[in-house]
Amino acid sequence: MVTRSAVIVGGNRIPFARAFGAYASASDVDLLTAALDGLVARFGLAGQRLDEVVAGAVLKHPRDFNLTREAVLGSALDPHTPACDLQQACSTSLEAAVYLANKIRLGQAEVGVAGGVDSASDAPIVVSEPLRRALLAANRARTPLARVQAFGRLRPRHLAPVPPAVVEPRTGLSMGESQALTTARWGIGREAQDAVALASHHNLARAWDEGFFDDLVTPYLGLTRDNVLRADTTLEALAKLRPVFGGPAGTMTAGNSTAITDGAAVVLLAEEGVARARNWPVLARVVDAAVAASDYTTGAEDLLLAPVRAIPVLLDRNGLTLADFDLVEIHEAFAATLLATLAALEAQGTGTIARARLNVNGSSLGAGHPFAATGARIVASLAKMLAAKGPGARGLVSVCAAGGQGVVAILEAC
Repeated sequence: MVTRSAVIVGGNRIPFARAFGAYASASDVDLLTAALDGLVARFGLAGQRLDEVVAGAVLKHPRDFNLTREAVLGSALDPHTPACDLQQACSTSLEAAVYLANKIRLGQAEVGVAGGVDSASDAPIVVSEPLRRALLAANRARTPLARVQAFGRLRPRHLAPVPPAVVEPRTGLSMGESQALTTARWGIGREAQDAVALASHHNLARAWDEGFFDDLVTPYLGLTRDNVLRADTTLEALAKLRPVFGGPAGTMTAGNSTAITDGAAVVLLAEEGVARARNWPVLARVVDAAVAASDYTTGAEDLLLAPVRAIPVLLDRNGLTLADFDLVEIHEAFAATLLATLAALEAQGTGTIARARLNVNGSSLGAGHPFAATGARIVASLAKMLAAKGPGARGLVSVCAAGGQGVVAILEAC
């Protein structure tokens, strides 16, 4: 019987930035190291050996095969701190937090960090298959002539780089194109999407102004706030934007879709007794989690609605309903994703979520979405909000991911 409790002590992230902007010259390792060092400074961990740091990235260079370990070695942590790379698309850092919490509950760790990072600005560029084969052949060649001959069959078109694209290999559709199908299937309208986007920006701006992020974010490369944030946006301004997904009659725009973003976020977890002995904040326990997948390849199910399959499993296992949660955080991959998730939960009889309890300090539409970093951003913010509500306050986290997957988790204030 598991009696150990894994708690969230705190978190840190760097401000999220629009791609090809403030962080254009920074690598995944740079961004993750910055987020990690901010956490280390906040909790006095310099020179200390942690049991493990687990993190990951979606857009990952081959050179970053040991990404998290390199970030640890570049940080102020004791270099004897082991590290692990984990990747589950957009749910990467939420799954990393679950992974670490389970190790703590099993007694395999006492203190560790979970996180994620992504830089769309530094996405790896792929070469064409003919050029790749020629380069490999040239590398194996034993003579100068053989090296020259390796390139003999190349044509100018083979020299063009293949631009990075986040598309589903099974369907060839981008995330936005896939969501456009879901948006139409569930009849999600433009006005409702724009209202979600407006609330995300305004709620996030209010949270920044109130100082909510003062102990959750450290400045980096001149940024002190998320620069995706548009505090002054209006429904009128959002309504003027043209559709970018779903064709000319589509309802999904740049304003109600998440921006391509660079950033990193981490969360400090510990066994509850250890955290209290160190006089650390004990914000919330990681109670339980579930993962699910949808069969989106047939077109019968939706790519980004896998959390709808996971949530009832998690609720049933813990004897809870949606009404038992004080706060709910649903990742805003697109405004339409959030609205379709709410509609699907209601349609299958799981229940409804009051908007007053949902993404109360904004979410991905306002902050941006560096793919692997979003889960850690949400976990740290939700834990702080639950702690403010007092012991027993419950929060539900839901993050959809590429590949038709979704991770959900329950946090509870200590």
